[in-house]
Amino acid sequence: MTAVKGSPVTSTAPPPIPRAAGSFPLIGHALKMRDNLGFIDSLRETREPLVEIILQPGTRTIVVQDPALIHQMLKGLAPSLDKGRLYDKLGQLLGDSVVTATGRDHVRRRRQLQPAFAHTEISRYVDLMRGEVTATVAAWERGRPLDVHEAMVGLSLDMLAKTVFAGSLDDAVFRRLRSNVSVVMSGVGLRIMLPDWAERLPLPFNRRFDRARAEVRATISTAVDELQASGHDTGDMLSMLLRTIDEETGEPLTGHQICSEIFLLAVAGTETTASLLAWTLYELARNPGIEARVLAELDEVLGERPVAFDDMMRLPYLDRVITETLRLHHPGWLVTRRTTEETRLGEWTLPAGTELAYCQHALHRDPERFPDPHTFDPDRWTDAAQEPPPGAFVPFGDGKHKCMGDRFSLTEMVTALATMLRSVRLELAEGQVIRQVARLTVRPRNLRMTVRPRAGAGL
Repeated sequence: MTAVKGSPVTSTAPPPIPRAAGSFPLIGHALKMRDNLGFIDSLRETREPLVEIILQPGTRTIVVQDPALIHQMLKGLAPSLDKGRLYDKLGQLLGDSVVTATGRDHVRRRRQLQPAFAHTEISRYVDLMRGEVTATVAAWERGRPLDVHEAMVGLSLDMLAKTVFAGSLDDAVFRRLRSNVSVVMSGVGLRIMLPDWAERLPLPFNRRFDRARAEVRATISTAVDELQASGHDTGDMLSMLLRTIDEETGEPLTGHQICSEIFLLAVAGTETTASLLAWTLYELARNPGIEARVLAELDEVLGERPVAFDDMMRLPYLDRVITETLRLHHPGWLVTRRTTEETRLGEWTLPAGTELAYCQHALHRDPERFPDPHTFDPDRWTDAAQEPPPGAFVPFGDGKHKCMGDRFSLTEMVTALATMLRSVRLELAEGQVIRQVARLTVRPRNLRMTVRPRAGAGL
């Protein structure tokens, strides 16, 4: 008998993996994917641990819904899996990076970039982040409606750009970079779901995306070349990457490597942070009692001073609010892996080349693990004994591919919220219903809130 990667072989045959309803010859579940989030969410109603869907003709994708199997996939089986179609497509669109790399290449790149997200580096970024939040909030016109998601996209881009390019871009170049990254962010989510041939159609959308992508790469490459030629250390992430040595060659990272890493960080990191900030502000507006508790904690811990890095661990209630946002409004709607050899997942033996996927958004709303799952309740995280089992709550993934920017993202969130909430109050219109849309992330659609001054705000 040939050895199979994964669980021990059992004597009884496993049940067949059911295929989701609504599949058609040649196009599979393409029609269902018009409402991609609704379709993936609906699979949970089958109560099956594994469900097959067809996204590309000739390729089966197995959606893993059982937390124990997700935990096995992310931890135990990680060495025998690569990242799958989603990450293949990201690599095609944005360039090869640590996010899309697999195997030994991923391990090597992760070690190269880890210093950029170390505790000491992140602590230096907080002042830069807070400065961008303060300037952004000051520019909001009081008494006027604000497109909150778009405002958070802009703020997240500003915070990231200042930490990456603190001394490397002048204002005009930065504004152009900001505009082009926004175009790329909007287009990536759609292109991931389209077949490859659709990218080659001479459509205005494709031309706009291709032009913006080329300009972003050119801007980053120019910044790398100019900083490298100057020999200066500007104290930003770009300077740190220029000092990084490739452990296999002993040489510095190439400009192309640095450009690809920053490009994907700018697109994926900015979009996820923006969506999470927008959803948190939405929930605080809907739950004034929770907002009042956050403000009371900020007053108690900070007094009259601005938030600092040392405060990150001193705001437990705000931390629970962010954790609950990660549960109820997780921005990730499909994460993929692919078997590279015959692999045992639970009871099932999967051939090489099988696409696996899980949906954090659906997983974190499972009523069996999270009672009253659609209620925003930060206090559900106060009892450690009630923590969900492994694989049931994976906001940053798990295993060797766990997001290396988790602390950076959480620091951005705490800094932004602690600064914004004490300056302004964002008000929802009575009866306003916000719908969600899944592109690159699950984001709120048409989230408009009125900016009001916070009583007694002195910061």
